Amino acid sequence: MFQFEILKRDESSAARLGRITTGHGIVDTPVFMPVGTQATVKTLTPEDLYEIGVQIMLSNTYHLYLRPGEELVKKAGGLHRFMNWKGSVLTDSGGFQVFSLAKLRRISDEGVYFNSHIDGSVHFLNPEKVMEIEQKLGADIAMCFDECAPYPCSYEEADRAVARTSLWARRCRESHRREDQTLFAIVQGNVFPGLREKSARELMRLDFPAYAVGGLSVGEPKEDMYNILELMNDLLPDTKPRYLMGVGTPEDLLEGVKRGVDMFDCVLPTRLARHGTAYTAEGRITVRNAFYADDFSPLDGSCECYVCRNYSRAYLRHLVKAEEMLAHRLLSYHNVYFLVKLMENIRSAIKAGSFSAFYHHFFSTYRF
Repeated sequence: MFQFEILKRDESSAARLGRITTGHGIVDTPVFMPVGTQATVKTLTPEDLYEIGVQIMLSNTYHLYLRPGEELVKKAGGLHRFMNWKGSVLTDSGGFQVFSLAKLRRISDEGVYFNSHIDGSVHFLNPEKVMEIEQKLGADIAMCFDECAPYPCSYEEADRAVARTSLWARRCRESHRREDQTLFAIVQGNVFPGLREKSARELMRLDFPAYAVGGLSVGEPKEDMYNILELMNDLLPDTKPRYLMGVGTPEDLLEGVKRGVDMFDCVLPTRLARHGTAYTAEGRITVRNAFYADDFSPLDGSCECYVCRNYSRAYLRHLVKAEEMLAHRLLSYHNVYFLVKLMENIRSAIKAGSFSAFYHHFFSTYRF
Protein backbone atom coordinates (compact mmCIF):
# COMPACT_ATOMS: atom_id res chain seq x y z
CA MET A 1 0.00 0.00 0.00
CA PHE A 2 2.97 2.34 0.66
CA GLN A 3 5.12 3.71 -2.14
CA PHE A 4 7.60 6.56 -2.46
CA GLU A 5 9.00 7.94 -5.68
CA ILE A 6 11.35 10.82 -6.32
CA LEU A 7 10.14 12.93 -9.23
CA LYS A 8 12.92 15.52 -9.43
CA ARG A 9 16.07 16.58 -7.61
CA ASP A 10 17.43 20.05 -7.06
CA GLU A 11 20.85 20.50 -8.66
CA SER A 12 22.20 22.90 -6.04
CA SER A 13 21.10 21.15 -2.83
CA ALA A 14 19.70 17.88 -1.45
CA ALA A 15 16.10 19.06 -1.97
CA ARG A 16 13.91 16.62 -3.85
CA LEU A 17 10.35 16.54 -5.17
CA GLY A 18 8.53 13.33 -4.39
CA ARG A 19 5.28 11.50 -3.98
CA ILE A 20 4.11 9.11 -1.26
CA THR A 21 1.18 6.80 -1.92
CA THR A 22 -0.81 5.35 0.99
CA GLY A 23 -4.11 3.52 1.17
CA HIS A 24 -5.81 6.91 1.52
CA GLY A 25 -4.27 8.72 -1.41
CA ILE A 26 -1.33 10.74 -2.68
CA VAL A 27 0.94 12.85 -0.48
CA ASP A 28 3.14 15.29 -2.40
CA THR A 29 6.53 15.85 -0.79
CA PRO A 30 8.18 17.82 0.72
CA VAL A 31 5.13 18.03 2.99
CA PHE A 32 4.12 19.68 6.26
CA MET A 33 1.73 17.60 8.38
CA PRO A 34 -0.56 19.49 10.77
CA VAL A 35 -0.76 17.87 14.19
CA GLY A 36 -4.12 16.55 15.38
CA THR A 37 -2.90 15.25 18.73
CA GLN A 38 -6.33 14.19 20.00
CA ALA A 39 -7.68 13.20 16.56
CA THR A 40 -8.38 16.83 15.71
CA VAL A 41 -6.29 19.75 14.52
CA LYS A 42 -7.32 22.23 17.20
CA THR A 43 -10.37 24.36 16.16
CA LEU A 44 -10.30 23.11 12.54
CA THR A 45 -12.69 20.68 10.83
CA PRO A 46 -11.66 18.10 8.23
CA GLU A 47 -13.44 20.30 5.68
CA ASP A 48 -11.16 23.19 6.66
CA LEU A 49 -8.13 20.99 6.13
CA TYR A 50 -9.33 19.80 2.71
CA GLU A 51 -9.94 23.41 1.69
CA ILE A 52 -6.44 24.37 2.85
CA GLY A 53 -4.92 21.52 0.85
CA VAL A 54 -3.80 19.18 3.64
CA GLN A 55 -3.10 15.64 2.37
CA ILE A 56 -1.83 14.04 5.57
CA MET A 57 -2.15 14.83 9.28
CA LEU A 58 -0.63 13.43 12.46
CA SER A 59 -2.27 12.07 15.61
CA ASN A 60 -0.66 10.92 18.84
CA THR A 61 -0.73 7.37 20.18
CA TYR A 62 0.00 8.36 23.79
CA HIS A 63 -2.92 10.75 24.04
CA LEU A 64 -5.40 8.53 22.17
CA TYR A 65 -4.39 5.54 24.29
CA LEU A 66 -5.21 7.47 27.47
CA ARG A 67 -8.36 9.07 26.05
CA PRO A 68 -10.64 7.74 24.54
CA GLY A 69 -8.66 4.47 24.27
CA GLU A 70 -7.64 2.46 21.23
CA GLU A 71 -10.45 -0.07 21.66
CA LEU A 72 -13.09 2.61 21.22
CA VAL A 73 -11.33 3.97 18.13
CA LYS A 74 -11.15 0.46 16.68
CA LYS A 75 -14.85 -0.05 17.44
CA ALA A 76 -15.59 3.19 15.54
CA GLY A 77 -13.89 1.73 12.47
CA GLY A 78 -10.43 3.15 13.00
CA LEU A 79 -8.99 6.62 13.27
CA HIS A 80 -10.09 7.77 9.79
CA ARG A 81 -13.75 7.01 10.42
CA PHE A 82 -13.63 8.13 14.05
CA MET A 83 -12.60 11.66 13.08
CA ASN A 84 -14.16 11.65 9.60
CA TRP A 85 -10.84 12.24 7.83
CA LYS A 86 -10.45 10.84 4.32
CA GLY A 87 -6.79 11.73 3.80
CA SER A 88 -3.70 9.95 5.09
CA VAL A 89 -2.81 9.75 8.78
CA LEU A 90 0.45 9.20 10.65
CA THR A 91 0.47 8.25 14.33
CA ASP A 92 3.43 9.09 16.52
CA SER A 93 4.34 6.30 18.94
CA GLY A 94 3.98 8.55 21.98
CA GLY A 95 7.63 8.03 22.87
CA PHE A 96 8.39 11.75 23.07
CA GLN A 97 5.36 12.37 25.31
CA VAL A 98 6.23 9.52 27.66
CA PHE A 99 9.85 10.57 27.99
CA SER A 100 8.93 14.21 28.55
CA LEU A 101 7.20 13.03 31.75
CA ALA A 102 10.59 12.69 33.44
CA LYS A 103 9.17 12.89 36.97
CA LEU A 104 6.29 10.55 36.19
CA ARG A 105 7.98 7.55 34.58
CA ARG A 106 10.41 4.66 35.15
CA ILE A 107 12.24 3.23 32.16
CA SER A 108 14.03 -0.05 31.45
CA ASP A 109 14.84 -2.07 28.34
CA GLU A 110 11.53 -3.87 28.80
CA GLY A 111 9.44 -0.70 28.58
CA VAL A 112 8.18 2.33 30.50
CA TYR A 113 5.95 2.66 33.55
CA PHE A 114 4.41 6.10 33.75
CA ASN A 115 1.67 8.06 35.45
CA SER A 116 -1.07 9.55 33.29
CA HIS A 117 -0.91 13.33 33.10
CA ILE A 118 -4.73 13.26 33.21
CA ASP A 119 -5.51 11.39 36.42
CA GLY A 120 -2.23 10.00 37.75
CA SER A 121 -3.13 6.38 36.96
CA VAL A 122 -0.21 3.99 36.33
CA HIS A 123 0.38 2.62 32.82
CA PHE A 124 2.98 0.48 31.09
CA LEU A 125 4.07 0.80 27.47
CA ASN A 126 6.59 -1.29 25.60
CA PRO A 127 7.21 -1.81 21.87
CA GLU A 128 4.71 -4.66 21.60
CA LYS A 129 1.97 -2.72 23.38
CA VAL A 130 2.59 0.39 21.28
CA MET A 131 2.36 -1.66 18.07
CA GLU A 132 -0.90 -3.18 19.32
CA ILE A 133 -2.31 0.31 19.98
CA GLU A 134 -1.15 1.78 16.67
CA GLN A 135 -2.54 -1.13 14.69
CA LYS A 136 -5.93 -0.69 16.38
CA LEU A 137 -5.87 3.04 15.65
CA GLY A 138 -5.27 2.10 12.01
CA ALA A 139 -3.28 5.05 10.67
CA ASP A 140 -1.57 4.70 7.30
CA ILE A 141 1.84 5.25 8.89
CA ALA A 142 2.89 4.16 12.39
CA MET A 143 6.06 5.13 14.23
CA CYS A 144 8.33 2.83 16.23
CA PHE A 145 8.52 3.27 20.00
CA ASP A 146 11.80 5.06 20.75
CA GLU A 147 13.64 6.79 23.56
CA CYS A 148 14.22 10.50 23.10
CA ALA A 149 17.16 11.63 25.24
CA PRO A 150 16.78 15.16 26.62
CA TYR A 151 18.88 18.12 25.59
CA PRO A 152 21.35 18.71 27.05
CA CYS A 153 22.50 15.26 28.12
CA SER A 154 25.77 13.36 28.43
CA TYR A 155 27.20 11.21 25.68
CA GLU A 156 26.62 8.15 27.86
CA GLU A 157 22.95 9.00 28.38
CA ALA A 158 22.44 9.56 24.63
CA ASP A 159 24.27 6.29 23.87
CA ARG A 160 21.92 4.34 26.18
CA ALA A 161 18.93 5.90 24.41
CA VAL A 162 20.33 4.88 21.02
CA ALA A 163 20.83 1.29 22.18
CA ARG A 164 17.30 1.14 23.58
CA THR A 165 15.83 2.73 20.44
CA SER A 166 17.51 0.08 18.27
CA LEU A 167 16.36 -2.73 20.57
CA TRP A 168 12.79 -1.43 20.56
CA ALA A 169 12.80 -0.86 16.79
CA ARG A 170 13.58 -4.55 16.28
CA ARG A 171 10.78 -5.54 18.64
CA CYS A 172 8.38 -3.17 16.89
CA ARG A 173 9.34 -4.67 13.52
CA GLU A 174 8.75 -8.18 14.81
CA SER A 175 5.38 -7.44 16.40
CA HIS A 176 3.91 -5.24 13.65
CA ARG A 177 1.54 -7.28 11.48
CA ARG A 178 -0.89 -4.88 9.83
CA GLU A 179 -0.23 -5.00 6.08
CA ASP A 180 -2.14 -1.82 5.23
CA GLN A 181 -0.01 0.19 7.69
CA THR A 182 3.63 1.22 7.14
CA LEU A 183 6.09 1.33 10.03
CA PHE A 184 8.77 4.05 10.20
CA ALA A 185 11.92 3.84 12.34
CA ILE A 186 13.26 6.82 14.32
CA VAL A 187 16.96 7.77 14.41
CA GLN A 188 18.15 9.09 17.77
CA GLY A 189 21.56 10.21 19.08
CA ASN A 190 20.99 13.74 20.35
CA VAL A 191 23.61 16.19 18.97
CA PHE A 192 26.42 13.60 18.83
CA PRO A 193 27.27 12.82 15.16
CA GLY A 194 28.87 9.47 16.02
CA LEU A 195 25.75 8.33 17.87
CA ARG A 196 23.48 9.54 15.08
CA GLU A 197 25.51 7.49 12.62
CA LYS A 198 25.40 4.47 14.94
CA SER A 199 21.62 4.76 15.31
CA ALA A 200 21.05 5.17 11.57
CA ARG A 201 23.22 2.18 10.65
CA GLU A 202 21.59 -0.11 13.23
CA LEU A 203 18.12 0.83 12.01
CA MET A 204 19.05 0.51 8.33
CA ARG A 205 20.07 -3.08 8.98
CA LEU A 206 16.42 -3.72 9.87
CA ASP A 207 15.41 -2.30 6.46
CA PHE A 208 12.46 -0.06 7.33
CA PRO A 209 10.42 1.55 4.53
CA ALA A 210 11.31 5.04 5.82
CA TYR A 211 13.34 6.78 8.51
CA ALA A 212 12.51 9.66 10.83
CA VAL A 213 14.97 11.90 12.64
CA GLY A 214 13.79 12.38 16.21
CA GLY A 215 15.10 14.24 19.22
CA LEU A 216 15.79 17.55 17.46
CA SER A 217 14.25 20.99 17.96
CA VAL A 218 14.28 20.33 21.71
CA GLY A 219 16.51 23.24 22.69
CA GLU A 220 19.73 22.53 20.82
CA PRO A 221 21.38 25.27 18.70
CA LYS A 222 20.02 25.48 15.16
CA GLU A 223 23.42 24.74 13.67
CA ASP A 224 23.54 21.44 15.54
CA MET A 225 20.21 20.44 14.03
CA TYR A 226 21.28 21.43 10.53
CA ASN A 227 24.57 19.53 10.88
CA ILE A 228 22.72 16.38 11.98
CA LEU A 229 20.38 16.70 8.98
CA GLU A 230 23.34 16.95 6.62
CA LEU A 231 24.79 13.82 8.18
CA MET A 232 21.45 12.02 7.81
CA ASN A 233 21.24 13.05 4.17
CA ASP A 234 24.60 11.38 3.58
CA LEU A 235 23.73 8.23 5.55
CA LEU A 236 20.06 7.36 5.13
CA PRO A 237 18.85 5.47 2.03
CA ASP A 238 18.39 7.93 -0.79
CA THR A 239 15.26 6.24 -2.16
CA LYS A 240 13.30 6.22 1.11
CA PRO A 241 11.45 9.12 2.78
CA ARG A 242 13.13 11.15 5.53
CA TYR A 243 10.89 12.64 8.21
CA LEU A 244 12.07 15.38 10.60
CA MET A 245 9.88 15.10 13.67
CA GLY A 246 8.45 18.07 15.58
CA VAL A 247 9.89 20.79 13.35
CA GLY A 248 7.71 23.38 11.65
CA THR A 249 8.94 26.97 11.66
CA PRO A 250 9.05 28.38 8.11
CA GLU A 251 12.81 28.83 8.23
CA ASP A 252 13.39 25.28 9.48
CA LEU A 253 11.16 23.86 6.75
CA LEU A 254 13.35 25.57 4.13
CA GLU A 255 16.55 24.46 5.82
CA GLY A 256 15.26 20.91 6.20
CA VAL A 257 14.18 20.62 2.57
CA LYS A 258 17.58 21.94 1.50
CA ARG A 259 19.12 19.04 3.45
CA GLY A 260 16.95 16.30 1.94
CA VAL A 261 13.99 16.11 4.35
CA ASP A 262 10.65 15.02 2.86
CA MET A 263 8.22 15.19 5.79
CA PHE A 264 7.70 17.56 8.73
CA ASP A 265 5.20 18.01 11.55
CA CYS A 266 4.72 20.53 14.33
CA VAL A 267 2.06 21.86 16.72
CA LEU A 268 3.39 25.40 16.28
CA PRO A 269 0.83 26.86 13.82
CA THR A 270 -2.12 26.19 16.13
CA ARG A 271 -0.16 26.89 19.31
CA LEU A 272 0.91 30.30 18.01
CA ALA A 273 -2.70 30.98 17.00
CA ARG A 274 -3.84 30.48 20.59
CA HIS A 275 -1.38 33.20 21.60
CA GLY A 276 -2.60 35.66 18.97
CA THR A 277 0.37 35.19 16.62
CA ALA A 278 0.25 34.71 12.85
CA TYR A 279 2.75 33.88 10.12
CA THR A 280 3.19 36.34 7.27
CA ALA A 281 5.53 36.45 4.30
CA GLU A 282 7.60 39.02 6.18
CA GLY A 283 7.68 37.16 9.52
CA ARG A 284 5.48 36.61 12.54
CA ILE A 285 3.11 39.24 13.83
CA THR A 286 1.30 39.21 17.17
CA VAL A 287 -2.10 40.76 16.50
CA ARG A 288 -2.98 41.04 20.19
CA ASN A 289 -0.54 43.98 20.33
CA ALA A 290 -2.09 47.46 20.49
CA PHE A 291 -0.20 48.39 17.33
CA TYR A 292 -2.85 46.53 15.30
CA ALA A 293 -5.94 48.03 17.00
CA ASP A 294 -6.89 50.13 13.96
CA ASP A 295 -5.06 48.16 11.26
CA PHE A 296 -7.72 47.15 8.74
CA SER A 297 -5.37 45.30 6.39
CA PRO A 298 -5.31 41.48 6.18
CA LEU A 299 -2.87 39.41 8.19
CA ASP A 300 -0.76 38.93 5.06
CA GLY A 301 -1.42 40.96 1.94
CA SER A 302 0.08 38.24 -0.25
CA CYS A 303 -2.02 35.42 1.26
CA GLU A 304 -5.15 34.14 -0.49
CA CYS A 305 -6.58 32.12 2.40
CA TYR A 306 -10.17 32.53 3.59
CA VAL A 307 -9.07 34.56 6.63
CA CYS A 308 -6.95 37.05 4.71
CA ARG A 309 -9.71 37.51 2.13
CA ASN A 310 -12.34 38.32 4.74
CA TYR A 311 -10.94 39.68 8.02
CA SER A 312 -8.66 42.47 9.17
CA ARG A 313 -5.89 42.55 11.73
CA ALA A 314 -8.02 44.94 13.81
CA TYR A 315 -10.94 42.50 13.90
CA LEU A 316 -8.70 39.57 14.76
CA ARG A 317 -7.09 41.61 17.55
CA HIS A 318 -10.57 42.40 18.90
CA LEU A 319 -11.41 38.67 18.95
CA VAL A 320 -8.16 37.85 20.74
CA LYS A 321 -8.62 40.57 23.36
CA ALA A 322 -12.26 39.54 23.88
CA GLU A 323 -11.11 35.92 24.29
CA GLU A 324 -13.47 34.78 21.58
CA MET A 325 -12.92 31.22 20.30
CA LEU A 326 -13.24 32.45 16.73
CA ALA A 327 -9.83 34.11 17.13
CA HIS A 328 -8.17 30.73 17.64
CA ARG A 329 -10.05 29.22 14.73
CA LEU A 330 -9.26 31.96 12.21
CA LEU A 331 -5.61 32.32 13.22
CA SER A 332 -5.15 28.53 13.17
CA TYR A 333 -6.69 28.34 9.71
CA HIS A 334 -4.34 31.02 8.41
CA ASN A 335 -1.21 29.58 10.05
CA VAL A 336 -1.83 26.05 8.77
CA TYR A 337 -2.62 27.46 5.32
CA PHE A 338 0.59 29.50 5.38
CA LEU A 339 2.79 26.44 6.01
CA VAL A 340 0.90 24.21 3.57
CA LYS A 341 1.17 26.91 0.90
CA LEU A 342 4.86 27.39 1.69
CA MET A 343 5.46 23.70 1.04
CA GLU A 344 3.44 23.89 -2.17
CA ASN A 345 5.61 26.78 -3.34
CA ILE A 346 8.76 24.87 -2.38
CA ARG A 347 7.59 21.91 -4.47
CA SER A 348 6.86 24.21 -7.41
CA ALA A 349 10.32 25.75 -7.10
CA ILE A 350 12.03 22.34 -7.10
CA LYS A 351 9.97 21.31 -10.12
CA ALA A 352 10.93 24.50 -11.96
CA GLY A 353 14.60 24.16 -11.05
CA SER A 354 14.53 27.38 -9.03
CA PHE A 355 14.70 26.18 -5.42
CA SER A 356 17.95 28.05 -4.72
CA ALA A 357 16.41 31.34 -5.88
CA PHE A 358 13.27 30.66 -3.83
CA TYR A 359 15.37 29.86 -0.75
CA HIS A 360 17.41 33.07 -1.00
CA HIS A 361 14.35 35.23 -1.70
CA PHE A 362 12.59 33.84 1.36
CA PHE A 363 15.47 34.64 3.70
CA SER A 364 15.88 38.11 2.18
CA THR A 365 12.29 39.06 3.08
CA TYR A 366 11.38 37.00 6.16
CA ARG A 367 12.05 38.69 9.52
CA PHE A 368 12.94 36.50 12.50
